[in-house]
Amino acid sequence: MAGRLFGVGVGPGDPELVTVKAARLIGEADVVAFHCARHGRSIARAIAEPYLRDGRIEEQLVYPVTTETTDHPGGYQGALEEFYADCAARLAAHLDAGRTVVVLSEGDPLFYGSYMHLHKRLAPHYPAEVVPGVTSLSAASAAAGRPLVEREETLTVLPGTLPGEELAERLRTADAAAVLKLGRTFPKVRQAFEDAGRLGDGWYVERAATDRQRVLPLAAVDPADVPYMSLALLTSPAERSFAAPPPARPEGTGGVWVVGLGPAGRPWLTPEAQDVLASATDLVGYGPYLDRVPPNPRQRRHGSGNRVEADRARHALELARDGARVAVVSSGDPGVFAMATAVLEAAAGDEFADVPVQVVPGLTAAQAVAARAGAPLGHDFCVLSLSDILKPWDVVERRLAAAAEADLVLALYNPSSTRRRHQLPAARDLLLEHRSPETPVVVGRDVGGPEESVTVTTLGELDPERVDMRCLLIVGSSATRVTGRGVVFTPRRYP
Repeated sequence: MAGRLFGVGVGPGDPELVTVKAARLIGEADVVAFHCARHGRSIARAIAEPYLRDGRIEEQLVYPVTTETTDHPGGYQGALEEFYADCAARLAAHLDAGRTVVVLSEGDPLFYGSYMHLHKRLAPHYPAEVVPGVTSLSAASAAAGRPLVEREETLTVLPGTLPGEELAERLRTADAAAVLKLGRTFPKVRQAFEDAGRLGDGWYVERAATDRQRVLPLAAVDPADVPYMSLALLTSPAERSFAAPPPARPEGTGGVWVVGLGPAGRPWLTPEAQDVLASATDLVGYGPYLDRVPPNPRQRRHGSGNRVEADRARHALELARDGARVAVVSSGDPGVFAMATAVLEAAAGDEFADVPVQVVPGLTAAQAVAARAGAPLGHDFCVLSLSDILKPWDVVERRLAAAAEADLVLALYNPSSTRRRHQLPAARDLLLEHRSPETPVVVGRDVGGPEESVTVTTLGELDPERVDMRCLLIVGSSATRVTGRGVVFTPRRYP
């Protein structure tokens, strides 16, 4: 069975710019091939050296000519054609023996790379893959810290070996350009920039992404000191004309966004919520909810206890009034038994009349528990909190009775806590006055979290002792069904 050929780009010079895939293939290769001049040194091999394994076979592909003359009957081109044919035959012998062959290429294999001449000869006959690498052009732009092109601008890539008049003409009409293959061509290239009237806009980058990197204005470069591994850049005209002011927060950007984090975990956080959290300068919330947002040293965090909603809302509005972008975080949806109401109530006062407030919805606990169980909320349903901290228990009872008599599915929030133990048994007994003991009940605990559990029981069998503050209950209607597989659903057609 024939081996596989890989043309692997190793980037412009820094071994840390070698891609993960390239590093893996270099380490796994049976044969590592690389081009070099007669002195035997190879930049590509030096870059790849940290990834080479012991026991590999190395094929050194030594150019017969570089810039010197040759007495080959076919001239310079003939000498190289013969060289590439010989190299292809040497690598084909390894491929025929079933070996994996990696040909190293500085930069990208198909961007002015010698590998392409081997690929054209071998790829039609053997399995071959090209692994792209960071180009010298990308490295040079990064080293200079200047964008190459923006919006509809075009980039022209030119070899320095072109005639000077052609270089000048192309530079004259280019938005942005890169001229490669400098070295001995540099005086001509510099003159072409000057003839095109672009010398003052040009930049010179030498040995980008190495410890010998140099970046200079093109006009300041000594032509006698330019190596082959360098290039000239004409960067984006938009970049050249842009005078950036110091970064500052624009006037009037303060505001409050009340953000729903969902019931648990980033997968249930909406893209809109993620965007608001990322752009905020300040995060405000109940401590455990705030802990669900990854810390960012750019942002200020204002955590507080669970029973100071009004104080938390005012603090957020005061921060926003001073220009901060404030995200007030809530679990689930901020408009369902959460912070949206507290913030909007505080914002209704005259002192915060100019502070914009926006509510960013989130996935509710009821939706999460329902989805885990099936579709118990498939028809009309009612959402109630069993907490009597902010409303009298008799109000809770009247609403429970009304919902039960109306045969609505119920999603019950805050069913129990360490200090509130009587509410759930009382609610169960009240519901049994209107519902069959066989009515399906879903108990979801920590849904989406590490201690998630979802239990399907009945109203008659519901054990309040197994329910705590981290639970949400869904009590079915007379139409709610449980399948043989334990899936709970409420039909959309009412009997």
